[in-house]
Amino acid sequence: MAAPAPGLISVFSSPQELGASLAQLVVQRAACCLEGPRARFALGLSGGSLVSMLARDLPAAAAPAGPASLARWTLGFCDERLVPFDHAESTYGLYKTHLLSRLPVPDSQVITIDPQLPVEAAAEDYARKLRQAFQGDAVPVFDLLLLGVGPDGHTCSLFPDHPLLQERDRIVAPISDSPKPPPQRVTLTLPVLNSARTVVFVATGEGKASVLKRILEDKDAAPLPAALVQPHTGTLRWFLDEAAACLLSVPFEKHSTL
Repeated sequence: MAAPAPGLISVFSSPQELGASLAQLVVQRAACCLEGPRARFALGLSGGSLVSMLARDLPAAAAPAGPASLARWTLGFCDERLVPFDHAESTYGLYKTHLLSRLPVPDSQVITIDPQLPVEAAAEDYARKLRQAFQGDAVPVFDLLLLGVGPDGHTCSLFPDHPLLQERDRIVAPISDSPKPPPQRVTLTLPVLNSARTVVFVATGEGKASVLKRILEDKDAAPLPAALVQPHTGTLRWFLDEAAACLLSVPFEKHSTL
């Protein structure tokens, strides 16, 4: 089979420069959306290194727009671990501590799981909250999704060869057998990822180089989960540092503030 279209690939000289540019992209997308017919900005966040990256740069980048702008942001999470919010593995808990304390998005517009529910019920509850927040959308349409990619090619909590890659009906799915701990998680499904207006994958470090080459260049008969993210009508972008991009031979844009 042919390799999927890789999207626009931007390569930065360091994770710091990548983070600053990512923060600018977020606020630019927010400004465009707030001027649009919905007059709101729906952002989906992933965990991992994205938490510290956004915490470092996004509050200052968003500050000029003021609290009236942030009051029209809606935040969701691309996946979440079924742990209490004060647990070190809680994606929402990390964002609350490191980012949301300095980015005053109203609590009522931050959509979270209920970690006290069993995993199946937690997925159903999160799907209900998303449908309520995205009324009028058959599938929730995020204005911007920020995704990571694991060394195995997973994104969100969608892992290689897992049955959830075939999910077409549910917008949120539970997973009880995650190959990466903790085992119980709730994740957005591919129909939601591929309905987004803009998807940006963020990857840094040499440890991601091999999998990125496979995702962006190989003609895989069984594509890795991250390669299955191909927005139907939206834009796909990749923000990489030089270490993560070191094996790529496809064209990319080189960025530097130097």
